[in-house]
Amino acid sequence: MDGHTSPGLALTRRPSPRMEQGIVTHVPRSPVDPVLAMRQFVIYQEALASAGWRVVEAEPAPDLPDSVFVEDAVVVCEDLAVLTRPGAEERRGEVEGVEAAVRSLGLRVARVEAPGTLDGGDVLQVGETVYVGVGGRTNAEGAGQLARLLKPLGREVRRVALGSVLHLKSAVTALPDGTLIGLPELVDAGALPPIRRAPEEPGAHVLPLGGRDVLVSAAAHATIHELTADHWRVLPVDVSEFERMEGCVTCLSVLVPGR
Repeated sequence: MDGHTSPGLALTRRPSPRMEQGIVTHVPRSPVDPVLAMRQFVIYQEALASAGWRVVEAEPAPDLPDSVFVEDAVVVCEDLAVLTRPGAEERRGEVEGVEAAVRSLGLRVARVEAPGTLDGGDVLQVGETVYVGVGGRTNAEGAGQLARLLKPLGREVRRVALGSVLHLKSAVTALPDGTLIGLPELVDAGALPPIRRAPEEPGAHVLPLGGRDVLVSAAAHATIHELTADHWRVLPVDVSEFERMEGCVTCLSVLVPGR
């Protein structure tokens, strides 16, 4: 989405009490406080609402530890919801509940089929261009299927090879004006436009909320300072319990802009 997008619906899914049993790939496992996680989740929802988004929840999935990371289960482009096929087999059960939620919102539904794999965290939409991280949870077949599904909407999909990072949006996100921000050494930066280097890892994760509003991890102190100086309206939110599980501010919601 860009700075001219009108707030609409924000799809979320409350954390499982088993969240600390979820998958970690590039960070050491550490204990998660489920009570604090729920408190942070509610505050995150309140931050979305404060920027004009109507927050809706998919049915909770307490037996699926990673289900709070709802972004990985669906990619929304205009009125089309593309249900993913997560690269981690343990996470594929998350898609069913998200499908019910997007159908209830009146979106058209398509899906990625085997042998394709696609995680929504690998999909970065910047205007008419959609960058897809390949090499981790998402494979070339999944990226190709997404390209075919989004082509009728006028979107061009470009693949980006990943380094030692879980998802593309774990390394690079976009400000509302389309400027990329992140850690270019974690991806094939040559496949992307110039990347503004984030001063710290949590600062690579920016969630544009329309206009000049951006949601950023409260741990990204230097990034918050820089973006504020650039006259973005920064909403810092503490997501420390989700960061322990390789999560960030982008993967806790799927934004469906107003139409």
